[in-house]
Amino acid sequence: MAVAGLLLALVSVLAGCATGGTKARPTVATLTMSPPEPRPVALTPQVAERAFRTYVTDEDVARAAGDERLALTWTSDGQSQLTAAEFRKAAYDGDPVRRFVYGEPKLYVPKLKDAAYPQWFMVSVDRSVLGRSKSKRRALMGFILRGPSDHWKLAIASLLQPKAAEPKVVTDKDGYATPLGSDDTSVLIRPRDVGGIQATIAAEGGRSIAAKVMRSGDVTTGYYRAARRAKKQAKEKDLTLQIVYTATPFPYFGVRTEHGGGLIIYSLFRNTSLVAEDPKTPKPEIPEEAEHLLDGTVEGNKVDTASTLHFVAYDPPRVEDGKTQPKARVIGDDGAITDANTPPLKKP
Repeated sequence: MAVAGLLLALVSVLAGCATGGTKARPTVATLTMSPPEPRPVALTPQVAERAFRTYVTDEDVARAAGDERLALTWTSDGQSQLTAAEFRKAAYDGDPVRRFVYGEPKLYVPKLKDAAYPQWFMVSVDRSVLGRSKSKRRALMGFILRGPSDHWKLAIASLLQPKAAEPKVVTDKDGYATPLGSDDTSVLIRPRDVGGIQATIAAEGGRSIAAKVMRSGDVTTGYYRAARRAKKQAKEKDLTLQIVYTATPFPYFGVRTEHGGGLIIYSLFRNTSLVAEDPKTPKPEIPEEAEHLLDGTVEGNKVDTASTLHFVAYDPPRVEDGKTQPKARVIGDDGAITDANTPPLKKP
């Protein structure tokens, strides 16, 4: 039956062709063209300067309009977290978001392979808050381009401490800086370990073995002392305070300075937990600096916060032959609480 049906259908088609009643239409092949892949662009000082100028213009447009979503398209990593928190605080306080005025930048552009990604560069530049005449600070900024189809974004920005001197970065005749590898042992602390050393001192204080390679200061041993005071004050209210500094998954940026040292910008997280262990103890209050991130109520018995912190450090060259070894020092910092929550009590 199947064969007979097939023969009948074939006869019908041939008959139609003979009488001109049915004509087979030619099949038209449709060619789908894929857009060409973006071609890698070599990173040069000129490319970096254009990227910085573009960022400055676009950032100001977003901040002038109070457009958080637009502002976040020009940032990544820790800087995205800080930008979102800043917009939220401005909305909570009813204030406009800060706008910045930039001076003439110094660009530290590493010599990278043309097709290598991510690409990155650093900028050192005077930055002031618009309308605040005495707000000028030296900002150290790290920009990143993760692929040829992406655009340049600000990944990290920190502020040089008022009395700190910025180390001189070495550049060649073409304007390129020398990048520091994560495992570079020509400097005292491997660049990837600088944040961990600082976090250890913040947790253990000046007696920590880490303090043998990094100087005491407001954001090293100072963090340790501040934590001890805060824990004591919490205990007086029958509360328990925990403070932990941890590494982040964000990129760091490092370039060679004169005499073989390194200038490094990097991030840390600071996580805190304020807990009322005794059910009879009043619930902990929301810290003032975290109010804009919460709805004003503590559902359970604790308040958790997370801060994103950005730092600048000078990493000295490693000294051999028994000579006196200078310590690394943190010379810049910035950051804020970027997340907070009040988790409900766990059911037994």
